[in-house]
Amino acid sequence: MGSKVRVRGLVILFRNLLRLRFLLCLNLVITIVLAAAAQTQAQPGSGSSSAGNSPSKTDAVPPSQRVVLKVGNLQITQAAFEQYVSALEAQQGPADLSPKQLGDNYASMLMLSQLATANHLDTTPDVQRQLAIDRMQILSNAEFSAMKAKAKPTPEQIKAYYDAHPDEFATVEIRRLFVMSGDPANGGKLSPEQAKSVATDIRKIYDSGGDEAKIKQLIASTPHSGDEIVLDAQPLGFERGELPAAMQKTVFALKPGGWTEFDNSANTYIFVQLVQHGRRDLKDVSARIEKRLQEEKLRAELNELKTKTGIWMDESYFTSRPDMPQFQDRD
Repeated sequence: MGSKVRVRGLVILFRNLLRLRFLLCLNLVITIVLAAAAQTQAQPGSGSSSAGNSPSKTDAVPPSQRVVLKVGNLQITQAAFEQYVSALEAQQGPADLSPKQLGDNYASMLMLSQLATANHLDTTPDVQRQLAIDRMQILSNAEFSAMKAKAKPTPEQIKAYYDAHPDEFATVEIRRLFVMSGDPANGGKLSPEQAKSVATDIRKIYDSGGDEAKIKQLIASTPHSGDEIVLDAQPLGFERGELPAAMQKTVFALKPGGWTEFDNSANTYIFVQLVQHGRRDLKDVSARIEKRLQEEKLRAELNELKTKTGIWMDESYFTSRPDMPQFQDRD
Protein backbone atom coordinates (compact mmCIF):
# COMPACT_ATOMS: atom_id res chain seq x y z
CA MET A 1 0.00 0.00 0.00
CA GLY A 2 2.87 2.36 0.86
CA SER A 3 4.41 1.76 -2.58
CA LYS A 4 1.10 2.60 -4.22
CA VAL A 5 0.97 5.91 -2.38
CA ARG A 6 4.51 6.82 -3.44
CA VAL A 7 3.83 5.97 -7.08
CA ARG A 8 0.59 7.95 -7.04
CA GLY A 9 2.36 10.88 -5.45
CA LEU A 10 5.07 10.85 -8.13
CA VAL A 11 2.44 10.77 -10.88
CA ILE A 12 0.64 13.76 -9.36
CA LEU A 13 3.93 15.62 -8.99
CA PHE A 14 4.88 15.11 -12.64
CA ARG A 15 1.38 16.05 -13.82
CA ASN A 16 1.30 19.27 -11.88
CA LEU A 17 4.83 20.22 -12.91
CA LEU A 18 4.09 19.67 -16.59
CA ARG A 19 0.50 20.90 -16.77
CA LEU A 20 0.84 24.28 -15.16
CA ARG A 21 -1.14 26.51 -17.47
CA PHE A 22 -3.40 29.08 -15.90
CA LEU A 23 -1.16 29.79 -12.94
CA LEU A 24 1.90 30.52 -15.03
CA CYS A 25 -0.04 32.69 -17.46
CA LEU A 26 -1.50 34.72 -14.59
CA ASN A 27 1.94 35.48 -13.23
CA LEU A 28 3.19 36.30 -16.70
CA VAL A 29 0.32 38.75 -17.06
CA ILE A 30 1.29 40.44 -13.80
CA THR A 31 4.92 40.66 -14.93
CA ILE A 32 3.91 42.08 -18.31
CA VAL A 33 1.57 44.60 -16.70
CA LEU A 34 4.33 45.87 -14.42
CA ALA A 35 6.76 46.05 -17.34
CA ALA A 36 4.21 47.88 -19.45
CA ALA A 37 3.48 50.33 -16.64
CA ALA A 38 7.18 51.04 -16.21
CA GLN A 39 7.57 51.43 -19.94
CA THR A 40 4.67 53.87 -20.15
CA GLN A 41 6.04 55.97 -17.30
CA ALA A 42 9.42 56.12 -19.02
CA GLN A 43 7.76 57.40 -22.19
CA PRO A 44 5.45 60.29 -21.23
CA GLY A 45 2.92 61.32 -23.78
CA SER A 46 3.08 58.10 -25.77
CA GLY A 47 -0.59 57.44 -25.22
CA SER A 48 -1.77 60.85 -26.42
CA SER A 49 0.44 60.83 -29.50
CA SER A 50 -0.77 57.36 -30.50
CA ALA A 51 -4.40 58.28 -30.00
CA GLY A 52 -4.11 61.28 -32.28
CA ASN A 53 -2.16 59.64 -35.09
CA SER A 54 -3.74 58.55 -38.36
CA PRO A 55 -3.57 54.81 -39.17
CA SER A 56 -0.57 55.31 -41.46
CA LYS A 57 1.35 57.26 -38.82
CA THR A 58 0.36 54.79 -36.10
CA ASP A 59 1.79 51.90 -38.08
CA ALA A 60 5.13 53.69 -38.13
CA VAL A 61 5.31 53.82 -34.30
CA PRO A 62 7.58 51.08 -32.88
CA PRO A 63 5.68 48.25 -31.09
CA SER A 64 7.46 49.15 -27.85
CA GLN A 65 5.92 52.65 -27.99
CA ARG A 66 2.59 52.10 -29.71
CA VAL A 67 -0.20 52.01 -27.10
CA VAL A 68 -2.96 49.60 -28.14
CA LEU A 69 -4.91 49.24 -24.89
CA LYS A 70 -5.77 51.39 -21.88
CA VAL A 71 -7.29 50.30 -18.60
CA GLY A 72 -7.76 53.37 -16.44
CA ASN A 73 -4.38 55.04 -16.20
CA LEU A 74 -2.54 51.89 -17.30
CA GLN A 75 -1.36 51.88 -20.92
CA ILE A 76 -0.41 48.65 -22.67
CA THR A 77 1.88 48.76 -25.68
CA GLN A 78 1.69 46.53 -28.71
CA ALA A 79 4.90 44.76 -27.64
CA ALA A 80 3.54 44.06 -24.14
CA PHE A 81 0.22 42.75 -25.46
CA GLU A 82 1.89 40.51 -28.06
CA GLN A 83 4.24 39.20 -25.37
CA TYR A 84 1.18 38.24 -23.34
CA VAL A 85 -0.41 36.46 -26.33
CA SER A 86 2.86 34.67 -27.14
CA ALA A 87 3.25 33.48 -23.54
CA LEU A 88 -0.38 32.34 -23.44
CA GLU A 89 -0.05 30.35 -26.66
CA ALA A 90 3.22 28.79 -25.50
CA GLN A 91 1.37 27.36 -22.47
CA GLN A 92 -2.07 26.57 -23.93
CA GLY A 93 -1.52 26.27 -27.68
CA PRO A 94 -2.70 28.61 -30.42
CA ALA A 95 -5.56 30.83 -29.31
CA ASP A 96 -8.92 30.22 -31.01
CA LEU A 97 -9.95 33.83 -30.36
CA SER A 98 -9.60 36.89 -32.56
CA PRO A 99 -7.14 39.66 -31.54
CA LYS A 100 -10.15 41.78 -30.54
CA GLN A 101 -11.50 39.03 -28.27
CA LEU A 102 -8.06 38.51 -26.73
CA GLY A 103 -7.81 42.25 -26.14
CA ASP A 104 -11.25 42.33 -24.50
CA ASN A 105 -10.35 39.41 -22.23
CA TYR A 106 -6.99 40.95 -21.35
CA ALA A 107 -8.59 44.31 -20.54
CA SER A 108 -11.23 42.65 -18.36
CA MET A 109 -8.56 40.72 -16.48
CA LEU A 110 -6.51 43.85 -15.86
CA MET A 111 -9.59 45.77 -14.77
CA LEU A 112 -10.68 43.10 -12.31
CA SER A 113 -7.16 42.69 -10.91
CA GLN A 114 -7.00 46.46 -10.34
CA LEU A 115 -10.37 46.38 -8.57
CA ALA A 116 -9.27 43.44 -6.43
CA THR A 117 -6.18 45.37 -5.33
CA ALA A 118 -8.22 48.52 -4.67
CA ASN A 119 -10.63 46.50 -2.56
CA HIS A 120 -7.68 44.94 -0.68
CA LEU A 121 -8.65 41.44 -1.75
CA ASP A 122 -4.96 40.71 -2.24
CA THR A 123 -4.54 40.90 1.54
CA THR A 124 -7.28 38.43 2.44
CA PRO A 125 -6.12 35.09 3.90
CA ASP A 126 -7.71 33.06 1.11
CA VAL A 127 -6.08 35.06 -1.69
CA GLN A 128 -2.76 35.14 0.15
CA ARG A 129 -2.88 31.36 0.47
CA GLN A 130 -3.65 30.94 -3.25
CA LEU A 131 -0.86 33.33 -4.21
CA ALA A 132 1.56 31.37 -2.05
CA ILE A 133 0.52 28.12 -3.73
CA ASP A 134 0.82 29.74 -7.15
CA ARG A 135 4.32 30.98 -6.36
CA MET A 136 5.39 27.56 -5.08
CA GLN A 137 4.07 25.81 -8.18
CA ILE A 138 5.66 28.29 -10.55
CA LEU A 139 9.02 28.00 -8.81
CA SER A 140 8.85 24.20 -8.85
CA ASN A 141 7.93 24.28 -12.52
CA ALA A 142 10.87 26.59 -13.27
CA GLU A 143 13.28 24.26 -11.44
CA PHE A 144 11.83 21.24 -13.22
CA SER A 145 12.28 22.96 -16.59
CA ALA A 146 15.91 23.68 -15.72
CA MET A 147 16.45 20.06 -14.70
CA LYS A 148 14.77 18.85 -17.88
CA ALA A 149 17.05 20.99 -20.04
CA LYS A 150 20.13 19.61 -18.26
CA ALA A 151 18.85 16.05 -18.62
CA LYS A 152 18.58 16.26 -22.41
CA PRO A 153 20.83 13.53 -23.83
CA THR A 154 23.51 14.24 -26.41
CA PRO A 155 23.42 12.77 -29.93
CA GLU A 156 26.25 10.45 -28.86
CA GLN A 157 24.20 9.14 -25.93
CA ILE A 158 21.20 8.59 -28.21
CA LYS A 159 23.36 6.68 -30.70
CA ALA A 160 24.88 4.59 -27.89
CA TYR A 161 21.41 3.58 -26.66
CA TYR A 162 20.34 2.68 -30.20
CA ASP A 163 23.40 0.50 -30.70
CA ALA A 164 22.97 -1.21 -27.32
CA HIS A 165 19.32 -2.20 -27.99
CA PRO A 166 19.29 -3.85 -31.43
CA ASP A 167 16.00 -5.69 -30.87
CA GLU A 168 14.02 -2.77 -29.45
CA PHE A 169 13.43 -1.14 -32.84
CA ALA A 170 13.18 -4.32 -34.91
CA THR A 171 10.56 -4.45 -37.63
CA VAL A 172 8.92 -7.07 -39.81
CA GLU A 173 7.15 -6.94 -43.13
CA ILE A 174 4.37 -9.50 -43.35
CA ARG A 175 1.71 -10.59 -45.79
CA ARG A 176 -1.63 -11.84 -44.41
CA LEU A 177 -3.99 -14.34 -45.99
CA PHE A 178 -7.56 -14.66 -44.70
CA VAL A 179 -9.81 -17.60 -45.54
CA MET A 180 -13.35 -17.67 -44.14
CA SER A 181 -16.65 -19.26 -45.02
CA GLY A 182 -19.43 -17.02 -46.30
CA ASP A 183 -23.14 -16.69 -45.70
CA PRO A 184 -25.07 -18.01 -48.72
CA ALA A 185 -27.95 -15.66 -47.90
CA ASN A 186 -25.62 -12.70 -48.47
CA GLY A 187 -23.98 -13.99 -51.64
CA GLY A 188 -21.39 -16.16 -49.93
CA LYS A 189 -19.86 -18.82 -52.18
CA LEU A 190 -17.44 -20.53 -49.79
CA SER A 191 -18.95 -23.14 -47.47
CA PRO A 192 -17.28 -24.08 -44.15
CA GLU A 193 -16.14 -27.35 -45.75
CA GLN A 194 -14.65 -25.54 -48.74
CA ALA A 195 -12.91 -23.00 -46.50
CA LYS A 196 -11.37 -25.84 -44.53
CA SER A 197 -10.25 -27.55 -47.75
CA VAL A 198 -8.64 -24.31 -49.05
CA ALA A 199 -6.84 -23.84 -45.74
CA THR A 200 -5.52 -27.40 -45.93
CA ASP A 201 -4.20 -26.85 -49.46
CA ILE A 202 -2.51 -23.61 -48.37
CA ARG A 203 -0.78 -25.44 -45.53
CA LYS A 204 0.52 -28.04 -47.97
CA ILE A 205 1.91 -25.31 -50.21
CA TYR A 206 3.78 -23.42 -47.52
CA ASP A 207 4.95 -26.65 -45.86
CA SER A 208 6.64 -27.53 -49.16
CA GLY A 209 8.37 -24.18 -49.52
CA GLY A 210 5.63 -21.60 -49.63
CA ASP A 211 5.50 -20.87 -53.36
CA GLU A 212 3.52 -17.64 -53.52
CA ALA A 213 2.54 -18.21 -57.15
CA LYS A 214 0.88 -21.52 -56.25
CA ILE A 215 -1.08 -19.86 -53.45
CA LYS A 216 -2.30 -17.14 -55.83
CA GLN A 217 -3.25 -19.80 -58.39
CA LEU A 218 -5.21 -21.68 -55.71
CA ILE A 219 -7.07 -18.51 -54.74
CA ALA A 220 -7.86 -17.67 -58.38
CA SER A 221 -9.21 -21.17 -59.06
CA THR A 222 -11.47 -21.26 -55.98
CA PRO A 223 -14.97 -19.77 -56.44
CA HIS A 224 -15.45 -17.18 -53.72
CA SER A 225 -16.70 -13.69 -53.08
CA GLY A 226 -14.24 -10.84 -52.64
CA ASP A 227 -14.16 -10.95 -48.86
CA GLU A 228 -13.93 -14.73 -48.30
CA ILE A 229 -10.31 -15.15 -49.40
CA VAL A 230 -8.14 -12.05 -49.02
CA LEU A 231 -4.38 -11.83 -49.60
CA ASP A 232 -2.58 -8.57 -48.84
CA ALA A 233 -1.54 -7.00 -52.14
CA GLN A 234 1.52 -5.43 -50.53
CA PRO A 235 3.45 -6.41 -47.39
CA LEU A 236 2.57 -4.53 -44.21
CA GLY A 237 5.25 -3.23 -41.86
CA PHE A 238 5.11 -3.55 -38.08
CA GLU A 239 7.55 -2.53 -35.35
CA ARG A 240 8.13 -4.68 -32.29
CA GLY A 241 5.29 -3.94 -29.89
CA GLU A 242 2.70 -3.10 -32.54
CA LEU A 243 1.45 -6.64 -33.11
CA PRO A 244 -0.76 -8.47 -30.58
CA ALA A 245 1.37 -10.21 -27.97
CA ALA A 246 0.17 -13.68 -29.02
CA MET A 247 1.20 -12.98 -32.62
CA GLN A 248 4.38 -10.95 -32.10
CA LYS A 249 6.65 -13.63 -30.67
CA THR A 250 5.76 -16.14 -33.38
CA VAL A 251 5.99 -13.69 -36.29
CA PHE A 252 9.33 -12.19 -35.24
CA ALA A 253 10.77 -15.70 -34.87
CA LEU A 254 9.97 -16.61 -38.49
CA LYS A 255 12.60 -16.66 -41.19
CA PRO A 256 12.02 -14.68 -44.40
CA GLY A 257 9.51 -16.55 -46.56
CA GLY A 258 8.21 -18.55 -43.60
CA TRP A 259 4.50 -18.99 -42.86
CA THR A 260 2.49 -19.44 -39.69
CA GLU A 261 -1.20 -19.74 -38.91
CA PHE A 262 -3.58 -18.11 -36.44
CA ASP A 263 -7.21 -19.09 -35.89
CA ASN A 264 -9.53 -16.38 -34.64
CA SER A 265 -12.88 -18.17 -34.82
CA ALA A 266 -14.65 -21.17 -36.29
CA ASN A 267 -14.39 -21.52 -40.09
CA THR A 268 -11.85 -18.67 -40.20
CA TYR A 269 -8.19 -19.24 -41.06
CA ILE A 270 -5.50 -16.57 -40.85
CA PHE A 271 -2.10 -17.21 -42.41
CA VAL A 272 0.89 -14.88 -42.03
CA GLN A 273 4.02 -14.90 -44.16
CA LEU A 274 7.15 -13.10 -43.03
CA VAL A 275 8.56 -11.19 -46.00
CA GLN A 276 11.61 -9.71 -44.30
CA HIS A 277 13.13 -8.51 -41.05
CA GLY A 278 14.28 -4.93 -40.60
CA ARG A 279 15.04 -2.20 -38.12
CA ARG A 280 13.92 1.41 -37.78
CA ASP A 281 16.57 3.96 -38.75
CA LEU A 282 18.19 5.94 -35.98
CA LYS A 283 16.81 9.21 -37.36
CA ASP A 284 13.26 7.84 -37.10
CA VAL A 285 13.57 6.89 -33.42
CA SER A 286 15.96 9.56 -32.10
CA ALA A 287 13.14 11.66 -30.63
CA ARG A 288 11.71 8.62 -28.85
CA ILE A 289 15.09 7.63 -27.42
CA GLU A 290 15.77 11.21 -26.34
CA LYS A 291 12.48 11.36 -24.44
CA ARG A 292 13.11 8.00 -22.77
CA LEU A 293 16.63 8.87 -21.65
CA GLN A 294 15.54 12.28 -20.47
CA GLU A 295 12.69 10.85 -18.40
CA GLU A 296 14.95 8.19 -16.87
CA LYS A 297 17.54 10.79 -15.87
CA LEU A 298 14.89 13.13 -14.46
CA ARG A 299 13.36 10.32 -12.43
CA ALA A 300 16.76 9.35 -11.04
CA GLU A 301 17.60 12.97 -10.16
CA LEU A 302 14.25 13.50 -8.45
CA ASN A 303 14.71 10.34 -6.39
CA GLU A 304 18.23 11.45 -5.45
CA LEU A 305 16.96 14.90 -4.48
CA LYS A 306 14.27 13.34 -2.30
CA THR A 307 16.90 11.30 -0.51
CA LYS A 308 19.21 14.29 -0.01
CA THR A 309 16.36 16.56 1.09
CA GLY A 310 15.12 14.04 3.62
CA ILE A 311 11.48 13.71 2.62
CA TRP A 312 9.42 11.78 5.12
CA MET A 313 5.78 10.71 4.94
CA ASP A 314 3.56 9.39 7.70
CA GLU A 315 2.53 6.12 6.07
CA SER A 316 -0.14 5.47 8.70
CA TYR A 317 -1.87 8.71 7.67
CA PHE A 318 -1.55 8.43 3.90
CA THR A 319 -2.44 4.74 3.70
CA SER A 320 -5.46 5.08 5.99
CA ARG A 321 -7.00 8.03 4.15
CA PRO A 322 -9.53 7.38 1.36
CA ASP A 323 -8.44 8.40 -2.13
CA MET A 324 -8.27 12.18 -2.29
CA PRO A 325 -9.64 14.07 -5.30
CA GLN A 326 -7.13 14.64 -8.06
CA PHE A 327 -5.75 18.10 -8.64
CA GLN A 328 -7.53 19.95 -11.41
CA ASP A 329 -6.34 22.84 -13.54
CA ARG A 330 -8.23 26.03 -12.90
CA ASP A 331 -10.21 27.35 -15.90
